[in-house]
Amino acid sequence: MGILELILLSVGLAMDAFSVSVCKGLNMKKLSLKNGAVIALFFGVFQAGMPLIGYFLGSRFADFISSFSHWVAFILLAVIGGKMVFEAVHGGDDDESGEFSLKIGELFILAVATSIDALAVGIVFVAAKVNLILSVSMIGIITFLLSFAGVIIGHKFGSRFEKKAEIAGGIILILIGLKLLLDGLGIL
Repeated sequence: MGILELILLSVGLAMDAFSVSVCKGLNMKKLSLKNGAVIALFFGVFQAGMPLIGYFLGSRFADFISSFSHWVAFILLAVIGGKMVFEAVHGGDDDESGEFSLKIGELFILAVATSIDALAVGIVFVAAKVNLILSVSMIGIITFLLSFAGVIIGHKFGSRFEKKAEIAGGIILILIGLKLLLDGLGIL
């Protein structure tokens, strides 16, 4: 696998994390680069870590993992997206100051949900005999950069559209989960 192929693979894997980062940025009334970096770090580390895990699991468990990973991603994203829509419509649990609340547990779930497909990529790495350190580093760095940009882009739109943006963000998460499910079922 050449560098160009690895870059394209990294960008492709990062797209779900980018979309979710846009959704997180939508919720920020005031842009916090620190929070943006934490969000991007979560997604970058998990996107890099999953292929590493997949590589070491190898093809021995490939069928088992791929048989349910799309369901896990769908359920996690649908629940979080549904929660975002519900809170936008019925009033969220943000504090009185309207400050963005960075919830580590929620970030963990989002990072896992958006990186499950990268687990299978690690299994492919075994067969492709890639440079593992270069590959997972590139995936992590590209995901970090795109996720950080996603938070900034989401903030720009979110500060203008507030509740509508939060509803749209929740719907986007649900649709990403649905797309992952349909891909996993071979429908798309």
